[in-house]
Amino acid sequence: MNRSLHLKAPAKVNFRLDVLRRRADGYHDLRMLMQRIDLCDELEISLLDTPGLSVSCDSSDLPVDEGNIVWRAAAAMLSRTPERVGISIRLTKKIPIAAGLGGGSSDAATTLMGLNSMLGLNLDEAELMRIGLELGADVPFFIFGRPAIATGIGEKLTALEVMPPLWLLLVNPRIHVSTAWVYQNLGLTTDKVADKIPVLYKSADDLCAILSNDLEEVTQKKFPVIREIKEQLMAAGARGALMSGSGPTVFALFNDENSARAAAERLGATEWFTAVVPTI
Repeated sequence: MNRSLHLKAPAKVNFRLDVLRRRADGYHDLRMLMQRIDLCDELEISLLDTPGLSVSCDSSDLPVDEGNIVWRAAAAMLSRTPERVGISIRLTKKIPIAAGLGGGSSDAATTLMGLNSMLGLNLDEAELMRIGLELGADVPFFIFGRPAIATGIGEKLTALEVMPPLWLLLVNPRIHVSTAWVYQNLGLTTDKVADKIPVLYKSADDLCAILSNDLEEVTQKKFPVIREIKEQLMAAGARGALMSGSGPTVFALFNDENSARAAAERLGATEWFTAVVPTI
């Protein structure tokens, strides 16, 4: 078995996020259009001869015990191997934390897939997604690994076969937003009938036509800077702009890298986190 792996865990954006209804279990039925982007955390996973599990991270904002989703993902895989083996994981964060970009979920998914290979467990995609769902609603999407329409709480995935190559400019005002807080303040009173959305997208403009996020108004009300960022991105030439997930990261769509980088320069000096990245 491989004794060490260096893996990348990509972020995601939501081109669409419809909250359809509140479920009896307290979760919400959603419909989302999601795609991974080339902004990645890095994980160094090592197998040790001494049994045990340790996680370290370059960010002091994250716990390194069972409070860390990577720790829980590794523990889930460790419990499935008969080998007397230890696991050490070093997490390097490049994706902003609590940003609506799915960083923690992607880290967990990457840990599951990496250890599945390293420990020779040979679990199939469906089983890995089932384990992932126990860790977080977005984890199965990162195991699925393709642009998708996600329904249920995010675990029912339909691949989108045609997606245009895009460049995105991400802007995060360095605010942490609790997903649970956003849903608690959504104020959903009636079921929403989801209008049909296309399954084929050939251009940035096709995607801009369906951009929508039911959580944006909630987060924006508390953090008006989100509206300011969107306005600045549109003024800088974006084809469209939207908050991703529960926020506060805003992404803007461009047809090419040069346009995205020119828009980043137009934003000028700022303390905001910015990144120009392609979709995956």
